[in-house]
Amino acid sequence: MTKTLSFKLGMIALLMLLLLIPLLMIGGLIGERQALRDSVLQDIAESSSFAQQVSGPLLVVPYRKYERRWIEKNGQSVQETSTFNGQLYFFPETFDLDSDIDTELRARGIYQARLFHAKSRISGRFKIPARWGIDKEWEDYRFDKPFLVVGISDIRGIESALELTLDDQRLPFEPGTGLDWLGGGVHVTLPMLEGGQAREFTYGFDLALQGTGQLHVVPVGRSSNVDMRANWPHPSFVGNYLPSRREVDDQGFTAHWQASFFATNLEDALRQCAGQGQCAGFNERAFGVSFIDPVDQYLKSERAIKYALLFIALTFAGFFLFEVLKNLSVHPVQYALVGVALAFFYLLLLSLSEHLGFGLAYGVSAAACVLLIGFYLSHVLCSLARGVGFAAGLAVLYGMLFALLSAEDYALLMGSLLCFGLLGVFMVLTRRLDWAQVGRAA
Repeated sequence: MTKTLSFKLGMIALLMLLLLIPLLMIGGLIGERQALRDSVLQDIAESSSFAQQVSGPLLVVPYRKYERRWIEKNGQSVQETSTFNGQLYFFPETFDLDSDIDTELRARGIYQARLFHAKSRISGRFKIPARWGIDKEWEDYRFDKPFLVVGISDIRGIESALELTLDDQRLPFEPGTGLDWLGGGVHVTLPMLEGGQAREFTYGFDLALQGTGQLHVVPVGRSSNVDMRANWPHPSFVGNYLPSRREVDDQGFTAHWQASFFATNLEDALRQCAGQGQCAGFNERAFGVSFIDPVDQYLKSERAIKYALLFIALTFAGFFLFEVLKNLSVHPVQYALVGVALAFFYLLLLSLSEHLGFGLAYGVSAAACVLLIGFYLSHVLCSLARGVGFAAGLAVLYGMLFALLSAEDYALLMGSLLCFGLLGVFMVLTRRLDWAQVGRAA
C-alpha cells in the first residue's frame, strides 16, 4: 500500500457521505412517483366510485310535537302553542349481511387501481314498540309517514335497482336519504306502519355495490352478523372491530364479524350525530376490509433504500479486505465507481418495478449490478476468480436484503443477525493482521 491507513479510511468515509447525495435524490424520486400514482388512483376513483360505507337500514319516523303553555297577555291568561319538528330512529333487532366480492384492476397508463364489486344480501328483523315508544303526551304528537333509510357513502357505486322485501310486500327504493347527517343513500316509504301499533316485521334486500379501496359496514343491529368472501388474497381488516373468524389463502379470504349493542353503543353515537352533528363516533363504529396492497413497490423501494448506506459500507468493507489481505492497491476512484453502481441499483429497482413488479424488478436490477461490478473488479483485483468471488458475495448480500424486505415482522432481528455475522467474518479474517504494518507505507 502506498498510502497510510488513516488516509484510505478517511477517503472511504468521505465517499460514503458523498454517495448519500444520489441516494437522497432517489429517495425523493420514490416519493414523487408514489404521489403521482396516488393522484392517478384518485382520478380513477372519481370517475367510478370511492371507498364505500354501508350504514343501515334505519327506521325513521318524522314527527311534529305541539307544546302548549299559558301566558299572561293584557291581564288575561292566553294559551300559546309552539311546534317542534323532529325524528325518531329505530335500529333493527337483527342485522345480517352476506357478501360475495370480486375485484378487478383498472389501468391508466402504468398505474392500476383495484376496484371491488360486492353482491350483498342484507336482511333482519325490526321490532317496533306501541306508540313509537312514547308513553307520555301521546296526544301532542303528529307523525308523518315513516321510512326506511340505508346510507351508502358513494351512490354512484350502486350497480342495480334496489327493492325492499318487507314481510310479504315488495317496495322499490328511491334515491336520497332525507337526512343531512347520513349523507348519500336510498330510502323507501313504509305507509303500512302508520298508527304506531306494536309490530314486528322482517326486511331484506339485495345490494350490488362497486367501490375502490375499502368496504366498510356499520353494524346497526342490536345483534349484527356480517360475512364477507372475496378473491383478494391480501386483505387488511380495518375498523374498530376485527373479524371473529377469518381464513386467508392464495385464492382469497372469508371473514365473519359479530357485534351487539353492548359493544357498539350505537344509540348514544346516533343521538350525538343526529342531535349535535358530531358524527365521527357513529362512523367510527364501522368495520370492513381494505383491498389495497399493504406493501406496494414504492413502499418496498423506500424500505430498500433505508439499507443502502449499510449495503455500501459492507461492500466497501469487503473491498478493503481484498486490499489488506492480498496486498493490493485500489484507488479511491475505483471505490467511487463501485459505490455509484450500488446506488444505481435503487434507481433501476424503482423504474423496473413500475412495469415488472417488485420481485422480478429486484432480481433483474441485482443481477445487472452484480454482473457489472463483478466484471469491473475482475480487472481491478487482477484476477477473474477474485472478481467472481466478490460478485458471488455481493449476490448473497442482495439475497439477504430481499429477505429483509420480505420478512417485515422479523426485519430487525434478521438485520441484527446479519450485521453481527458479517462483523464476525471480518474479525476472523483479520485476526492475524498486523494493522500497524498495514498503516505504514509499502
